[in-house]
Amino acid sequence: MINNVGTNSGNDRPVEPMADGYVPLATVTRSGLTEGAHHGAVVVRSATGDVAYAAGDVDAAMYPRSANKPMQAAGMVTCGLDLDDASLALVGASHSGEPFHVAGVTAILAAVGLTPVDLQNTPHLPLHEPSARAAIRRGEAESSVMADCSGKHAGLLATCVLNGWSTSEYLDVEHPLQVRLRDVLADLAGEPVAHDGVDGCGAPLWAISLSGLARAFAACTTADVVTSQRRVADAMRAHPQNVGGTGRDVTRFMQAVPGLLAKEGAEGVYAAALPDGRAVALKIAGGSYPAAQVVLAAALVRAGVDPAAVAPLATTPVLGHGRLVGELRARLPG
Repeated sequence: MINNVGTNSGNDRPVEPMADGYVPLATVTRSGLTEGAHHGAVVVRSATGDVAYAAGDVDAAMYPRSANKPMQAAGMVTCGLDLDDASLALVGASHSGEPFHVAGVTAILAAVGLTPVDLQNTPHLPLHEPSARAAIRRGEAESSVMADCSGKHAGLLATCVLNGWSTSEYLDVEHPLQVRLRDVLADLAGEPVAHDGVDGCGAPLWAISLSGLARAFAACTTADVVTSQRRVADAMRAHPQNVGGTGRDVTRFMQAVPGLLAKEGAEGVYAAALPDGRAVALKIAGGSYPAAQVVLAAALVRAGVDPAAVAPLATTPVLGHGRLVGELRARLPG
């Protein structure tokens, strides 16, 4: 068994944190007074590949977390994974665990002779609260198939079966599939992976920069239609409900902006790209997901998206005793 622990990918220098590279990106107001601020870094890429806007250190190593999933799914396709678009969208998803998500993941596994028992991702109840409550009423415990990363793991397992690779060790960082996925990410990001780690679901996790993450997303939406990355991008854009779920902002962003590919990641990461290659990548230092949402909306406007399209996602309400008393809103510098 290969020990799946963090490394710096053979580099002699230590991987530096990017804490010093964060700047204020969003503020919280309550009853007319600024109550708090969220720091982070954000980059906006133009259609020609130039940096149209940047705030904070966008070239330091960071973990994209689940924002890496479109590129990981593309790597699986290069290894022979051939699914319909709805299923491929699940492979690139952090879904909410609604019944249709669970059924889709189960079908991916069944097609290669596996079951949810073969999944090794961390068990959870669904993110979708009504589905979670329904599972509890049925007496069901947390499970891997209901967890948000089960689509990716089902894709990993299916790809292993198709290639005759071990399914019991598919989470090892040196597994043949993981080696391939790491190479695909580096290629699409246009930079080497800076650090290997372990994601919350147990799978290998690779650090790149926000600039690299934006390049990778742009590569997914602008590639020729026959490429693996374009197949994944088209599948996710065609099935935004599979990428997130009911009420999820990642789904709402893709439904609101024609042709947008978007994917969030834990600890305040978000990335998105338009069909012409305009792309955005950001990270909130404190990991606030609501802050990442409003900063993405503001960054998309900087990229040329109609403000009206993302207006419903541009603020998060602040409540006092159930009443609206303020808001969380992006305040991008410059």
